[in-house]
Amino acid sequence: QGLVRNPAARVSIIGHTDSTGSDAINNPLSVNRAASVRDYLTARGVPVAAIAIDGRGSREPVASNDTADGRARNRRVEIFMAEPAR
Repeated sequence: QGLVRNPAARVSIIGHTDSTGSDAINNPLSVNRAASVRDYLTARGVPVAAIAIDGRGSREPVASNDTADGRARNRRVEIFMAEPAR
């Protein structure tokens, strides 16, 4: 709701993958994850112009890719919101 009511707010959505598969698979997959979140937000009234997306593939893991739990944690989307200073 805050994004819809604050037209000055900007959102950055970053998609990530685990290390399973090649960069040729993971890089577009991470962008597609971010795009899915963008589409979800725009369907709920957030202006598409307020959203930037990016994919990082498997380059920025938050956990070890040696375990199923670690790989699951690395398959994620991060959302950052910024508002201009008042």
